[in-house]
Amino acid sequence: MREEPFNNAPIGIFDSGFGGLTVARQVMKTMPDEDIIYFGDSARCPYGPRSQKEVDGFVQQICRFLLERQVKLILIACNTATAAGLRHAQQTFDVPILGVIGPGARAAVQATTNRRVGVIATKGTVESGSYTKAIRGLDAGITVFSVATPRFVEIAEQGIRMADGPIENYTSTASKVYVRPEFQEIAQDYLDPLRRCDIDTLVLGCTHFPLLKALIGSVAGRKVTLIDSAKEAARDVHETLSRRGDLAEPGREPNYEFFTTGSDLDEFRRFGSRVLQMSMTSVSHVDL
Repeated sequence: MREEPFNNAPIGIFDSGFGGLTVARQVMKTMPDEDIIYFGDSARCPYGPRSQKEVDGFVQQICRFLLERQVKLILIACNTATAAGLRHAQQTFDVPILGVIGPGARAAVQATTNRRVGVIATKGTVESGSYTKAIRGLDAGITVFSVATPRFVEIAEQGIRMADGPIENYTSTASKVYVRPEFQEIAQDYLDPLRRCDIDTLVLGCTHFPLLKALIGSVAGRKVTLIDSAKEAARDVHETLSRRGDLAEPGREPNYEFFTTGSDLDEFRRFGSRVLQMSMTSVSHVDL
């Protein structure tokens, strides 16, 4: 049997749970011919409150798992894991390894006109200072205002669960989650300090947050440009593979595989299908 050429090897994408599926969705849209292996570490989610050293260990472990499946590139679709483990992973493994912080930072620098940029993310990402370093490394004149918004992860996942009802499903079509009135109050508590800082650009520094784009945008205001790191990361993946001559053959039928450390495969499949806007069939449990 003829072996597949290297350029048809899969792209590996991983996250602490469901959020990275927003990144996988953008990669699928940008590169519809590519095979993808997605790994969600749901059993150890969330990464945000954990130490950087511990998360770095998870990154090393998951990269090895993906490389055993002969991926040609790995995208760390988690801001916390990117901050904690991207550099170490790049030093350890031979394939290109990309994260989501660099692409988001570049997009923010290009978008801002008043050079006042907000970042919302998990506690771990904010405390790492990764976005501030990345943004100011590109433009030292930009002022960065960072706020930890851990409840947005909870809201996104609650909203997806609640969107399963017939009425809620109808009202949540645009954002893929159902937004309760109390979610609006939480968003205002988080975002009002950033609005008072007169930001004109806001980085969604967690892969769950694009699911709440409608909610966040309504509170931040029309004058604030939202930066979705998922879209920017997908562009980075495409450019990297293109420059290396490793894009998959055009017109082929892609294969998608999904792995999770979580025990509830039905919940992962249900969440994933809604985020990806497609039926998620091949989901397997992995015990690391």
